[in-house]
Amino acid sequence: MTREAAGWRTFCDAGSDRQTPFDVAVVMPSIVKPGLRRAIESVFAQSFGGTIQMLIGIDKAAGDPAVIAATCENRPKNCVVTVFDPGYSTSDRHGGLYPSHDGGALRTILSFAANSRYIAYLDDDNWWHADHLASLLAVIDGFDWAFSLRWLMDPETFEPLCIDDWESVGPALGVYAEKFGGFVDPNCLMIDKLACGPLLHWWTTPLPNDSKRMSADRYVFNALRTSHPVAWTGRATTFYVMDPDDVVHKARLNRIRHKRKAGTTEEIVRWAPATGK
Repeated sequence: MTREAAGWRTFCDAGSDRQTPFDVAVVMPSIVKPGLRRAIESVFAQSFGGTIQMLIGIDKAAGDPAVIAATCENRPKNCVVTVFDPGYSTSDRHGGLYPSHDGGALRTILSFAANSRYIAYLDDDNWWHADHLASLLAVIDGFDWAFSLRWLMDPETFEPLCIDDWESVGPALGVYAEKFGGFVDPNCLMIDKLACGPLLHWWTTPLPNDSKRMSADRYVFNALRTSHPVAWTGRATTFYVMDPDDVVHKARLNRIRHKRKAGTTEEIVRWAPATGK
């Protein structure tokens, strides 16, 4: 697949039924980072036996999108992968119209396009434990959204450092409780889009004082926490690679050193991901 071959491309078995809604959809905006293969493979490795639709939206490709087709050669039968490459970026970071710098309008577009009531979100530099989707689907029934906890991963070695128990911990909890009413990382989210449809446009809009323009998730979280009932798994099934350029990176490292010094190593080993880099 090349940038000239713009549009939609789907990887599925011949004659597969794509009209019947899938049990769950996974939405991934991507600039084709080096970790994209790992992220896709973590979806393919899910223990959930139902049908999974994965929608990957190409913003401005930093790598070769052909990695998607190569990875899909090992796609399990219950997974259908659809790639949306419009041939241009929807983000004003690259000349598009929408202010969000982490995908422009892609999360909104793909959320509406998903042929499933339940949507989980995954960035192309992170990945999931094999039980991630199954554990979220097990608790979301009767609620509008659900979330998992996350591991903070070393950006160089991709090793798990500790479970985040202070940032992405849910409504009214953690270090963002006072300022934002709490927080949940998008990679930890699952939403019922029929219940939460009106908030999907917030994926395009970062906070007004955010110079990096990558905080649309705060608006989404605020709409979820104030208007929609929530469930949670209590399990750390998301593996989040820390960004050394993040303004909170030093504070995270200090917190991690404190936790590891306090003796959480056994817990870290027990929850380490089954697959490598």
